Amino acid sequence: MGPSELITRGYELVAARPASLLAALLALVVVAWRPSWRLTRTAVTIAHEGGHALVAVLVGRGLSGIRLHADSSGVTHSTGAGRGPGVVAMFLAGYVFPPLLGLGGAVLVATDLAGPTLWTGVALLAATLLQIRNLYGGLVVLVSGGLLVLVAVRAGEDLRTGFAAALCWFLLFGGVRAASELRRGRRYGRLRHSDADRLAELTPLSGGVWAAFFVLAAVLAAAAAGWVVFAPGGAPA
Repeated sequence: MGPSELITRGYELVAARPASLLAALLALVVVAWRPSWRLTRTAVTIAHEGGHALVAVLVGRGLSGIRLHADSSGVTHSTGAGRGPGVVAMFLAGYVFPPLLGLGGAVLVATDLAGPTLWTGVALLAATLLQIRNLYGGLVVLVSGGLLVLVAVRAGEDLRTGFAAALCWFLLFGGVRAASELRRGRRYGRLRHSDADRLAELTPLSGGVWAAFFVLAAVLAAAAAGWVVFAPGGAPA
């Protein structure tokens, strides 16, 4: 298949799903534009810290709580052994979890399950709220959960589907940007106590390798979501 045929085929696939494309473009603009990214980045932080917390519980560690801060940073406190596969999995989960959530949500939305996607988000936020240990974090999680409930209950089908799709793409693109910021920050001598650095202390791989892995994982998740949504047989328009 030549370049012109590829372009024509791509146009046909996108034109057949304008609503999905609009949701993806809206999410991309929000993530790419610095002012809007600063306002919304905490949503990715919630998913990031939720990933740490979930894996900590799954590997048998004690979960002490989660704190979210106004600068969009966060921290998850757990108790247990300082080394071992469980600790590696816990630190690995943070940057991987937002794009994986986005990919899973994209699959659900692509199969006309926007409602269950939103209610899954509400359930995850409710579980996160139980572990929040500061006022700002509690307010942010409550507002986020309230917005999802409002859309799930009151919005029409088209708006509900569009919102769910945009949210999934936001987590996907936001996961790519957050991981890219980590890699760039480490390159310029910042963020020396990041998840990548903790993983470097626990494994033979360097922090730079782990930071690159986070970027690659997020990009692959976004590419997989694009295939699910825009490939033949993907999401309806």
